[in-house]
Amino acid sequence: MRFQTPLVSGRLLRRYKRFLADIVLDTGQEVTAHCPNPGSMLGLKDEGLRVWVEPNDDPKKKLKYAWRVSELSNGVMVGIDTATPNRIAKEALLSKGIAELAAYDGVRPEVPYGTRSRIDFLLTEPSLPDAYVEIKNVHLLRQGDLAEFPDCVTERGAKHLRELITVKEQGARAVMLYVVQHEGCARFRVAADLDPGYAAAFKDAVDAGIEMLAYGCTVSPEEITLTQAMPVLLD
Repeated sequence: MRFQTPLVSGRLLRRYKRFLADIVLDTGQEVTAHCPNPGSMLGLKDEGLRVWVEPNDDPKKKLKYAWRVSELSNGVMVGIDTATPNRIAKEALLSKGIAELAAYDGVRPEVPYGTRSRIDFLLTEPSLPDAYVEIKNVHLLRQGDLAEFPDCVTERGAKHLRELITVKEQGARAVMLYVVQHEGCARFRVAADLDPGYAAAFKDAVDAGIEMLAYGCTVSPEEITLTQAMPVLLD
């Protein structure tokens, strides 16, 4: 997934009101940018952190910059936009870049299902059961190379797991795909200490046969691309 406009870099001054961030660009200009991430962003919102923002000239948008990437002190790049994983996953599904789902040719986004929900992708193929694929954004790393989700309580995330269990019971494939936008990660697990409710729903989903996939990404100021699968730790 290539960014529509080349990103520009700066230093984070502060993130506030969840969706706003003040940033001083490398040119010295101070701007307020949209922060497309409602989570806690642990480790990705420290004052002075190098960040990459996407400028726009859309007259309908009040904010002329959107925060897309954080660059850690060790040079590791992290995508912070929670909407990006769906775009990344769609490209990968269409190009057969996810081995476990490469047999499907039909890729339909945002199909209604469950209780007032929409599945991120419904995959269809005449000779196969339909596959319901839910996408989650992952960018939390607290130790080693271990990616974790969620970074705060997400009742909506637990609801999605329960709805996947329902479609699995009805005979379809049900898949949770965790898109890890943190280049420093090589394994994935649920952050049970941050959201015990989600961890309980995750265990129920695993026991019900929901397929749990995690894929890493390469992140740059030009594009973010899905790369290799990583192990999902189920304990």
